[in-house]
Amino acid sequence: MSERIVKTDEEWRQALDPETYRVTRQAGTERPFSHPGFPNGPGHYECVCCGARLFDGDTKFESHCGWPSFSRPGGGIDEHRDISHGMIRTEVRCHRCDAHLGHVFPDGPPPTGLRYCINGVALRFVPDT
Repeated sequence: MSERIVKTDEEWRQALDPETYRVTRQAGTERPFSHPGFPNGPGHYECVCCGARLFDGDTKFESHCGWPSFSRPGGGIDEHRDISHGMIRTEVRCHRCDAHLGHVFPDGPPPTGLRYCINGVALRFVPDT
């Protein structure tokens, strides 16, 4: 695993557009169905803030929830209990830079039964070359 990335709030503001900053650094959520789809094909998804590999392309599935969904992580994520908004959820963050990515729910497809519901602005697709 790569070395942890630590930046000041001002450095993150300078590096990211306002929506990506709000979602990844302030634990926001983008509007459902607001992020354009990612290309199909072999590849992986990385953290838009630091480039850490997060999900393999073959774990992405269409959940019709309005956000990109994955059945399992393919790299460095951390999971934390989230009790905000009057509910108990499991938050997903990038292990390398602590970016808020989204949440994981127990309603995904087999074999994991998990749905990693991730904000599209937090991801970058990298095709296999």
